[in-house]
Amino acid sequence: MQTEFWLQRWREGQTGFHRDQPMPLLVRHWPTLALPPDSRVLVPLCGKTLDMPWLAAQGHHVLGVELSPLAIEQFFAEQRLTPERHESLLGVHHVAGRIEIIQGDVFALDDATLASCHAVYDRAAVIALPPPLRERYAREVYGRLPRGCRGLMITLDYPQQEMDGPPFSVDAGNVDALFGHSWNVGLIERRDILVSQPKFVEAGVSSLHTSVYRLQR
Repeated sequence: MQTEFWLQRWREGQTGFHRDQPMPLLVRHWPTLALPPDSRVLVPLCGKTLDMPWLAAQGHHVLGVELSPLAIEQFFAEQRLTPERHESLLGVHHVAGRIEIIQGDVFALDDATLASCHAVYDRAAVIALPPPLRERYAREVYGRLPRGCRGLMITLDYPQQEMDGPPFSVDAGNVDALFGHSWNVGLIERRDILVSQPKFVEAGVSSLHTSVYRLQR
């Protein structure tokens, strides 16, 4: 899963993808899922995103999964939380309040853990994976989430031939092919964001959109 690539990015501090506030698209659209407050929310490839404390503040139990120990250490330090730690076959668990982060591989999550998740929030995972791994991710992670599970997925969409990922372009056709057979998928917002993303402009990308999808199993 390009493990070394992402670990190196964190070691070198190349984390320009990290936002210093919760994602506005999450704040705007999460309420449309109408989840009970104490729902357990899976956040795959979570990094140190501030979306996790925001979700916890809504009353949810957050389960993040992250490969980089540096990302996890920085998250809890910046949140001024001291997590309790224990190990399992899934990896090293860090737990503080309503937030648990497993340092491990999202593909290693077991059936019971995935079955306990009432929702999934995907801002970083699906666009981080190249097509073959993306298909495996849809099959082995989303494919084991329980019936009735709801999700919010935020993607990027640009001419893939104009720039190498990650992040990779995931357009509406990709989302439907990956999830449409077992999830109800609805596009709820799509916006042009090229002018606000100078790195894409510098790379020669001619168009860039972000899209928000609501999913229900």
